[in-house]
Amino acid sequence: MLDGIDDIDWARLGHAYGAAEDVPGQLRALLSPDPADRDEALGDLYTNVFHQGSRFEASAYAVPFLLEMLGDPATPDPAAVLGLLSALAVGYDEGVLPEGFPVADYRRAAEGGRELLAAKPPPWTGEDESEKEYVEYAYVESLSAADQGRLWAYVEVATYDAVRAGVPVFRTLLEHSDPGVRAVAAYTLAWFSEEADGSVAALGRAIDAARAPGVASTPGEVATMLVASGLLGAAPDVRWLTDPHPLVRWAAAVGRVRVLGAETDPATVEELLGWAAGAAAPVEGEWVPILGGDLGGYAGLALRQLGPQHEDRAFDALLDRLPTVSGERSLTVLGAALRLAFPDGPAAAGTPAAALAPRQRRLAEVLARSTEPWLIDGQEFGNVSMLAAEHGLPRSRQAMRSYLAEVQ
Repeated sequence: MLDGIDDIDWARLGHAYGAAEDVPGQLRALLSPDPADRDEALGDLYTNVFHQGSRFEASAYAVPFLLEMLGDPATPDPAAVLGLLSALAVGYDEGVLPEGFPVADYRRAAEGGRELLAAKPPPWTGEDESEKEYVEYAYVESLSAADQGRLWAYVEVATYDAVRAGVPVFRTLLEHSDPGVRAVAAYTLAWFSEEADGSVAALGRAIDAARAPGVASTPGEVATMLVASGLLGAAPDVRWLTDPHPLVRWAAAVGRVRVLGAETDPATVEELLGWAAGAAAPVEGEWVPILGGDLGGYAGLALRQLGPQHEDRAFDALLDRLPTVSGERSLTVLGAALRLAFPDGPAAAGTPAAALAPRQRRLAEVLARSTEPWLIDGQEFGNVSMLAAEHGLPRSRQAMRSYLAEVQ
């Protein structure tokens, strides 16, 4: 395995920290019999070729070797390899949900990027850190903003297409003996709409197999397969809305609304609203790889696919859940609520509270009386403050309370 890895001139390829000479060793370490070595290598690869969601020149070159690992049943922890490949393909999934990966948009944005990347000098491999920084960044910074966008869009598309080559492998892994691997394989297939026909058929067979008598399947894997089908354009059958497991009902709802949109049936709407409001009971002992397992957050994002006729109820559901969430989950709910409250863009600077539209005022009031949405691990969450400020609202709970007090 990994034949040819040393034939690549990794020193000429860049990742987040310069020359990618360390990538071959990290790839080899994913095959180590020692779990600690594998975990360290996986973390290093995420840091280097998927740094904070960005992909780099070396990213696409690493992908074929990751795919080769998946093709070998002796590879330890294939679910971890699948997770890395999915991240390399589309970045953080919250950026592409609930619609799915907009590959056509990326391909348009990448036009001309290949030539720009080819003209980029190789990364610096010497000891002089100042020279290293100059060589690595001077070329990109010399480009116009439009050309920088084209270059990085091409890097992302090249990595996406490298992962796309593994779609046949991912379909095969839907038959893996481990339900966790089957779930992550379904999750990974969800992003490749250009391969939808074959993948939807494979997912359908996998769902049937998972529900066959005597099969050791989990609601989490079935749910992931249903959501993946929806993201690929095939609405889950309405019968899944009456499944005894709540996680499967959730998946049916978000999968169906992705396809049906404004024509979504009332039963699906009610299921979706319940999850978005946080009214559904927590699902213990089960996990799906989508949006970090944030079921209510995904339902909240999916509400916008229902169309304007359900906007009032959608907004009510989001405000019901917002006081109960913190950290990344509060960002998801708040982002969805702000989208409905500020459909025409942020409030103008200096807008008094009395001039806010009714939805804007209600959202501000919820934020003013709720502690959790402003926090992450008990500390102030700057990302929430920034999101509020971007829409013309105060940057803290106390400032929000003072702002609203002006009209009382």
